[in-house]
Amino acid sequence: MSAWRVSRAGAPSAPGALLAPGDKSISHRAVMIAALARGESEIVNFLPGSDCLATVAALEQLGVRVARLARDRLLVRGAPRLLSPAEPLDCGNSGTAMRLLAGLIAGQNVAARLHGDSSLSRRPMRRVVEPLRRMGACIKALGRDGRPPLRIVPGEGLRGISFTPSVPSAQVKSAVLLAGLGARGETCVKEPAPTRDHTERMLPSFGCSFDRANGSICLTGRQPLRAARINVPGDFSSAAFLLLAGVIGPVEVRVDSVGVNPGRTGFLRMMERMGARFRVAASGKAGAEPTADLVAEPGPLQGARLPASLVPSAIDEMPAIFAAAACARGETVIEIEGASELRVKESDRIAVMAAGLKALGVACEETPDGASIRGGTVRGGEVDAHGDHRAAMAFSILAFAATSAVTVRGAELVDTSFPGFAEAARQLGLAVEPAG
Repeated sequence: MSAWRVSRAGAPSAPGALLAPGDKSISHRAVMIAALARGESEIVNFLPGSDCLATVAALEQLGVRVARLARDRLLVRGAPRLLSPAEPLDCGNSGTAMRLLAGLIAGQNVAARLHGDSSLSRRPMRRVVEPLRRMGACIKALGRDGRPPLRIVPGEGLRGISFTPSVPSAQVKSAVLLAGLGARGETCVKEPAPTRDHTERMLPSFGCSFDRANGSICLTGRQPLRAARINVPGDFSSAAFLLLAGVIGPVEVRVDSVGVNPGRTGFLRMMERMGARFRVAASGKAGAEPTADLVAEPGPLQGARLPASLVPSAIDEMPAIFAAAACARGETVIEIEGASELRVKESDRIAVMAAGLKALGVACEETPDGASIRGGTVRGGEVDAHGDHRAAMAFSILAFAATSAVTVRGAELVDTSFPGFAEAARQLGLAVEPAG
């Protein structure tokens, strides 16, 4: 379904507790680290979206055996040594797959070529290529200005380095740490600002020790890894769109077993600044990750200034924040510093969201690295998500506030992160139909 027509459907009723799909970031990391571990690792609640399945297919090409015990449950037999694949590795639409696989493969000193779809081919890879080269990797971005495809060839082996990313990035940090698993000596990453720490939380489950102090993570390479059982929590980024529906829709929404890693929950703090009400119905853990049953209550939103400090912990949820700002009274300002990363996600999310809101009658001024949005009446109309799964979900949920139906074009990639989103939207009280 390349386009959806979304509108409110009938009298509202409480949808009951919903579940978000397995966390995409954790699913990627679990299967990659399991690929290097001795024995068979079981991954439960794995996200069977196209992004994570691209990672699985790539690892199988590298000689890793993966058995599908169920749609969302995998058994991964680690390879004693990765093999150089005969064909290029297709990362599809996934920047996480490409960046993390680049680190993993470089650390194992095998040859590979990584490519992706047209969207991924526009995303910057220099931020990963440069630290891997410093470690001794023979890696090159073949596209213009450091963009994909990537080519990796064997060299003399990697050595550990101390590295400080110029821009906070969990993907860059994780790529360097995964490369460090196969490097000689110690690899340290010092973060200029905290980012999601799924890799660090997961490594001890596989028997890998590391030191963390003063914003640095340091690990010694070539530690033996052992198989583990990883329980993947519900994806907070997917849950955010369901919670948005609970705030701007007619009835409260509860989402159970959501991962609430502190590096991921900036969305809640931003929304609370705008007056949204959330409560925790229960707390728990999925392995090393904290989880919670979250409830979002309907209520009015007020425009707010959203500080740059919250952007890194809400980077994937910013389309939902744009949608919420469209429903708020007054002006919402997304501060300039810290928002530029939105320009190089699956789409230029600032431009896509600003153009879509304007098409729905919302006053939105795009700045080079942010936006200011004056909420008010949201009209129906047609928007283009430009193939960005999160923008498509944000515009779909915004139909709760629209005066007539919203047609969302470019929605075909929603399954990359949220298989079954259309059905979840129907449970929330939206009519989601194919659009011509």
